[in-house]
Amino acid sequence: MENNFLYKLIILYMLDRVNEYMLTNEQIVNFITEKGYTNYFTVYNTLEELLLKEFISVDTIRKIPHYKITNAGEDALLFFENRIPDLIKKDVLDYFKTEKIKLKYESQTYADYYPSSIPGEFIVEGFVKEKKDTLFNIKIAVLDEQTAKKACDNWRDASSSIYTFVAQKLCADNNHSDIINEENIINEVNTSNEGTDNTD
Repeated sequence: MENNFLYKLIILYMLDRVNEYMLTNEQIVNFITEKGYTNYFTVYNTLEELLLKEFISVDTIRKIPHYKITNAGEDALLFFENRIPDLIKKDVLDYFKTEKIKLKYESQTYADYYPSSIPGEFIVEGFVKEKKDTLFNIKIAVLDEQTAKKACDNWRDASSSIYTFVAQKLCADNNHSDIINEENIINEVNTSNEGTDNTD
């Protein structure tokens, strides 16, 4: 029971230290299991208990859970953080220091898809976020689920060029601005598509 309480505190501590974005189930499990604190099944059950107590919340993106700490979780951590050994805290902070750029990129640039109101078609929605603010959000309709999956897979690589293209076009003095060439954005998307043609 004491160890289970510690696992809850570790997860809360992790989410509190990266409260500007979310952590996936895989990111949390990998850290805790690779450090040898406990096994996958215990981490999974601990996450479920924290959700039940509303100490954390979850958003599901492309069937992958993304967790963040709630106000109740922050309050609980404030009372019990001193129960977390300093060595474990150091492990968490070292992990984030090493992985922060990767974790932030994976958590803040993402896409998902869902069925359209038109039978057989799907809506792809891509996000670029900075901390808790949405910098860019785009929705497109595609003709089938396979295309929707490819668009989501391409989003991280293509989002920067798409964002730049849209922002510069909207802020240009006139429609004939040559700040950016439309061919560049088309080539960027085509290149991303070619890179995923051989994947499922």
